[in-house]
Amino acid sequence: MDKFSFLNAAHTGFIGDLYEQYQKNPDTVEPSWRSFFQGYDLANENYSLTDEEVSVEVPEGVHKEFLVIDLINGYRTRGHLFTKTNPVRERRQYTPSLDIENFGLSQDDLSTVFNAAEILGIGSKTLSDIINHLKAIYCDSIGVEYMYLRNPEELKWWQNRLNKNDNHPNYDLNEKKYILSKLNQAVGFENFLQTKYVGQKRFSLEGGETLIPGISVALRDAAELYGVEECVLGMAHRGRLNTLVNIFKKPVRDLFSEFEGKDFEDQDIDGDVKYHLGLTLSKAYKGGQKMKMNLVPNPSHLETVAAVAEGIVRAKIDLDYKGDNGKILPIIVHGDAAVAGQGIVYEVAQMMTLNGYKTGGTLHIVVNNQVGFTTNYLDARSSTYCTDVAKVTLSPVLHVNADDAEAVCHAMEIAVEYRMKFKKDIYIDLLGYRKYGHNEGDEPRFTQPNLYKAIAKHKNPKDIYVDKLIREESIDKSYVNQITEDFKAMLEVEFDESKKKETSKISEFMPEVWENFVRKQLQDMLHPVDTTYSVDKLKNIAKIVSSVPEGVKFVRKAERILDGRKKMVFETNELDWGMAETLAYGSLLEEGYDVRISGEDVERGTFSHRHAILRDEISEARINLLNTNEKNKGEMTIYNSHLSEYGVLGFDYGYAMAAPNTLTIWEAQFGDFANGAQIIFDQYVSSAEDKWKLQNGLVVLLPHGYEGQGPEHSSARIERFLQSSAVDNWTIANCSTPANIYHLLRRQIKRDFRKPLIVFTPKSLLRHPKAVNPIEDLANGTFQEVIDDTVDTSKVKKMVFCMGKFYYDLLSEREKLGREDIALIRIEQLFPLHNKNIGKVMDRYPNVERYVWAQEEPKNMGAWGYMLERFELAKLECASRDYHSAPAAGSSARFKRRHQAVIDKVFDQER
Repeated sequence: MDKFSFLNAAHTGFIGDLYEQYQKNPDTVEPSWRSFFQGYDLANENYSLTDEEVSVEVPEGVHKEFLVIDLINGYRTRGHLFTKTNPVRERRQYTPSLDIENFGLSQDDLSTVFNAAEILGIGSKTLSDIINHLKAIYCDSIGVEYMYLRNPEELKWWQNRLNKNDNHPNYDLNEKKYILSKLNQAVGFENFLQTKYVGQKRFSLEGGETLIPGISVALRDAAELYGVEECVLGMAHRGRLNTLVNIFKKPVRDLFSEFEGKDFEDQDIDGDVKYHLGLTLSKAYKGGQKMKMNLVPNPSHLETVAAVAEGIVRAKIDLDYKGDNGKILPIIVHGDAAVAGQGIVYEVAQMMTLNGYKTGGTLHIVVNNQVGFTTNYLDARSSTYCTDVAKVTLSPVLHVNADDAEAVCHAMEIAVEYRMKFKKDIYIDLLGYRKYGHNEGDEPRFTQPNLYKAIAKHKNPKDIYVDKLIREESIDKSYVNQITEDFKAMLEVEFDESKKKETSKISEFMPEVWENFVRKQLQDMLHPVDTTYSVDKLKNIAKIVSSVPEGVKFVRKAERILDGRKKMVFETNELDWGMAETLAYGSLLEEGYDVRISGEDVERGTFSHRHAILRDEISEARINLLNTNEKNKGEMTIYNSHLSEYGVLGFDYGYAMAAPNTLTIWEAQFGDFANGAQIIFDQYVSSAEDKWKLQNGLVVLLPHGYEGQGPEHSSARIERFLQSSAVDNWTIANCSTPANIYHLLRRQIKRDFRKPLIVFTPKSLLRHPKAVNPIEDLANGTFQEVIDDTVDTSKVKKMVFCMGKFYYDLLSEREKLGREDIALIRIEQLFPLHNKNIGKVMDRYPNVERYVWAQEEPKNMGAWGYMLERFELAKLECASRDYHSAPAAGSSARFKRRHQAVIDKVFDQER
């Protein structure tokens, strides 16, 4: 006993604090104490010490203080497993439980006063008081997961914040009435729709109506307490109509018109179903604080909108708030099955601290129905919680009983406070239920009979809260009846007014961002645009991007690259693709436009052609030579992304949506990998203008070309993009010259409207000796939708239309064969086809007998099917590979044989 007799004189509160410090960071504790704690942990690793160890090692009083500390940490770490957060199911049972016997304590200790309670901020208390305190904090309507955080400051903040008022709100009467008013709106709205539109899909919020007061409180606090000026909310369809009306103040009569199925007043769009539409408005709060609120339009592809919303937020941080992420709050509302099952959730979560994608922390809210379409949660995930993805980024989680309106609002307040202080993601898991099936026409009892028996008997959150307020005498029944009838009367008036409307209208999303841009149609897409820029100015930019800045040392290979740039502009006057692309960006920067490029390996470029970022050999500082130009009025940002297509393309699409004067580019590592983001292409890039009246100028660069690299490094699947081309939805191009990509990029931003641009960029062509242009072609030219040949037109009997890199393969063969009877015409813009310009080229050849479309892709891929359907100027033959399921062969020998066979067919040769 003498060995540890000094412990009897030590203050156990001090020991508790020291032990906590040791648990977080052992190296910060004095060595003798560290040795003691190490021995204690070793002996105690199965919760309790043996009698022999107790009698020999540690005085009983001190030993029990440590056991109480273990109990406290047990609640902090595992208390969320034993909460009252599930309104309609019994919680799963977890072992070991938090019973005191599992911590070496007994019922006899309940009346003992322990100094360990001081680490909870409540002074010395009996074990019974300590347990009550811990249960109130960790095991009531809110379960908290935070002990895996690694930042000591964050851990301490959570412990102090949760100790406040035992992690329970202390709302005054006005606040309680406010919560009730929002609950009344949420419940009343759903009841009204159920009465008026029986069986119509609306993806109701019933069972999770506390989302409405919760978000209302979060936005109010963000604006009034933290000065947030804007919110961007992304959510799927569950509860979206309720959010539109009761948070975003969408006119109810407009929504009722949409339920009536009326046609849209704008005949140039097809519109979308009511629970996919977005909205922007401005709301005033106390003290004159205003908040701009944006609900992003979304498709039914769950979680897709999360990436888009984050991109919008980042654009606004960069452009509107000068890098201050405290002025804008992103909120993403998830479904439980989706947040656990959709891979894009992980892709977006990983953006949290990445330089090119971070937004200062996101408030993630999960409307947890505890069932997917028809799938029980036990079949929907392997993780304990649907929110366990949060642990990847060490983000805290609050699990809240959705029946407890005050707990929900309290959790929202904590979440906003945490986000604003630490600028990190936080998740709220709102455990409720779904009153009906996946939609209001489904029968959920087919798959969850017992659950829906419980739900049928369960009171809605408003009635539960009303009972609570009446019990505590905060309100009476007459007050409830009054607000209920008032809200219902308003809905009735709006319902009657909606009958007078003949059409529905889709509101503009972020109209102030797009006030200088007008939606344009096909004919406008074919008008030429002035993309000239003087030779002298281009040479000045070229000088800057080919010179080493003063005081900087690049690696030798980088210096050789700069020397190559200098020679191609100032000696040979033969500019390659990379140089033309660089000058396009540089000229736009001087004219006051920003440029953003992101994607896998874009700083250097997959094929080492761009080298937008160079590194100082000494400091390893990132240097973008284009940004060193003193004449710039804009800025270029370029970011290597994480290994994600779906999430990053969605993010950049969102960025372009909020930044029409920024040339926003996403580049795939190989064009083949774009299919990993197919949902974004289908649901947003190709169709958002037709569905939601959204313009977007995103540029997508997809490396494409057959060089014998196998089936996954050849084809960007041109056919898929062309199949989705319709009327005026985007531009599809496959350029063959550096000058044309230069003018195409400049045209994209110089137009007074925005359409997405898909460019099939080259690989081997990046360094092809014939794929060069003099600087004058950049300075004085324009984008050419079709490029004519330079042969004697009178000798031509066969006209071959082709695109991209394949043109140079055919040109080489023609030169080798000395054939003068074949003209090679390049279609640089595949959609929209510029038939007028193509016709002018065709008219120059009076003796053509045959017209051929030649492509390197298989016949069922590439542009052949599209040209067969859309090319109306002549009947085309096809020269291509045969039909194949894979885009290309894996064998280089087989590739060469097939490739040559197509070339032979163009020249009518047999081998």
